[in-house]
Amino acid sequence: MSTVEQTEVTVDSDRGRDSYVSNDEAPAKGLIYGSSNEVIELNVGGVLYSTTTSTLVRDSESLLAKMFQSGSAITLPKDSKGRYFLDRDGVLFRYVLDYLRQGRLILPENFYEKERLKAEADHFKLRKMIKNVDNTPHTGSAGARSNSLMPNKNQSLSSSMQSLPLSPSADLQRPAYITVGYRGTFFSGTGPAEAKDVKFRKLSRILVCGKVAICREVFGESLNESRDPDRGANERYSSRFFLKHNHLEQAFDQLAFANFRLICGCASGTNSSYEQPKPGSDHEENKWAHYNEYTFQRL
Repeated sequence: MSTVEQTEVTVDSDRGRDSYVSNDEAPAKGLIYGSSNEVIELNVGGVLYSTTTSTLVRDSESLLAKMFQSGSAITLPKDSKGRYFLDRDGVLFRYVLDYLRQGRLILPENFYEKERLKAEADHFKLRKMIKNVDNTPHTGSAGARSNSLMPNKNQSLSSSMQSLPLSPSADLQRPAYITVGYRGTFFSGTGPAEAKDVKFRKLSRILVCGKVAICREVFGESLNESRDPDRGANERYSSRFFLKHNHLEQAFDQLAFANFRLICGCASGTNSSYEQPKPGSDHEENKWAHYNEYTFQRL
């Protein structure tokens, strides 16, 4: 029997930086409190959660209530660790749980994914939550991250031209640092001739650390924020970003285009002393495994 592949990422539900609360200060009507307190382990799109049955069934009209209420006829798949698996957006599910726990919706500052959150609420049949999403202040959208590409209609032509992507936006032309790291190795080609004397670089993922606003400005749509639990505010720092591509020189080109210059780098040695490969692993790849980091500065 096949098991669900997953990436174990635990989401911190700390809401210390949250600033936008739905207009309904009191818990939403129609929510049921005081049911079973059985602890439930969930794997939502690879993100792990722990909650109780009473939380999941709190909105009696929701799909979650139908899934987890006593005597439910719905059979849910489980992952290899026995957790219930829901094939939905794991990061956004934190707001679904918060809504069920609090009876009101609390979103972080500069929340960019209201439409996606509404889609999640609609999937789980959380009608009151959808209204709460609509009632929260508008804080931008996915397109707002690249607002330098969309001149304001009240701007003059000359000021609009300044916002075209020929250079980074003027308000971000200030000193800044970005660190780029990657874990890599070398592997042989598939042909017998290649296997003898040619090895190719293999990167699993390019990591990005820095101020959120600067990282978004430099890498744009190639920046993957799915593993950052606090998506939203620009004026914070994150070490949870990575790129959607695995081309190191492309990342360097993007940094150079934004007027960043390399100031230092560090690297680990290869794992050449590795003698006991794990079952099913490639001995050569493990032997050449290494980690490099590069720090770039914009003056």
